[in-house]
Amino acid sequence: MAHDRRRISLGLDRFSGLYIWALFIVVFAIWQPDLFPTMATVHSIASEQSIVAILALATLVPLTAGCYDLSVGSTINFSCVVVIILQTNHAWGMWPSIIAAVAVGVVIGALNGLFVVVLGIDSFIATLGMATIVAAFQTIVSGNNEPLPPSGAPWLDLTQRTIVGGFQIVFLYLIVLALILWWALERTPAGRYLYAIGGNREAARLTGVKTGKWTWLSLVASGTLAAVGGVFYASLQGPSLTFGQGMLLPTFAAAFLGSTQFKPGRFNVWGTMVAVFVLATGVKGLQLVTGVQWLNDMFNGVALIAAVGFAVWRQRAAKSKRGRASVPSADRPPGLADTPGGGPDTLPTEPGDRVTSPLS
Repeated sequence: MAHDRRRISLGLDRFSGLYIWALFIVVFAIWQPDLFPTMATVHSIASEQSIVAILALATLVPLTAGCYDLSVGSTINFSCVVVIILQTNHAWGMWPSIIAAVAVGVVIGALNGLFVVVLGIDSFIATLGMATIVAAFQTIVSGNNEPLPPSGAPWLDLTQRTIVGGFQIVFLYLIVLALILWWALERTPAGRYLYAIGGNREAARLTGVKTGKWTWLSLVASGTLAAVGGVFYASLQGPSLTFGQGMLLPTFAAAFLGSTQFKPGRFNVWGTMVAVFVLATGVKGLQLVTGVQWLNDMFNGVALIAAVGFAVWRQRAAKSKRGRASVPSADRPPGLADTPGGGPDTLPTEPGDRVTSPLS
């Protein structure tokens, strides 16, 4: 019976996002049968949320190492402006412009790493300051005027070409990036180092992990992914001077909500991916029902608060259980702690099996 309870709890604990996603689909399909359950809606959500999901993956990488990158919104916006201006104002080719825009993201990530690792500035403060600096450079480069979009089929086909199932190719890019990042985090020493640093930085350092190096690289990876997202956005939606900051809330909401899925208490790729599309499905359905546009911010804000609150509650509950388990009981010798397989309260077996948050 105890085994059955653990199995049921495991399903609800790790896969609740999938259940909520299915519930959204059923409810809105019944509520709006002519608008919601259509392939047009599926294709729309997949294409529109692909950029948000890529930015969420950019946010995820430093979070695994216990860092925050609040500059990703400015980075994705700046790279979008750079890749367009180089083509329209300076007659650069498409690929040189893309390389230059991605290089901008690499530089921003490297500077974030310099501030956090070398100067010892808290990542929250350093990347918040970097966000404003990048926004200032964007104003200088663009003259605060939205540039004209590039013309030509190759530029539009970069993200808008239709593939199998009627999906745009930008959705395929997202899947490929997610697979690469999942492999890097879950199947390589680099990923284990990042999770170890995020779990306990000092313990990781004492075991020989170069915490500064990997923290720096996580911020470089974040800036690079954000810049790639900016290039894709420019091709998919065209130029914009303001979209980046609006993506910051849904990306962090997805990352923290994703940390409650599949591997609760651990930032992970597939949890983040599911969270992005669960939130997008809920927002899309409510917008079709109500017709209002402010639901996106409210929905994502509530999700972020709920996800962080749940993560903090799990941390406190785990600490409380470990504290009770360390107290000698009447039916075991004093000092004999529970061992894996000897009781329900066991320590995490993987580094990084906790979520650090600004509220804890």
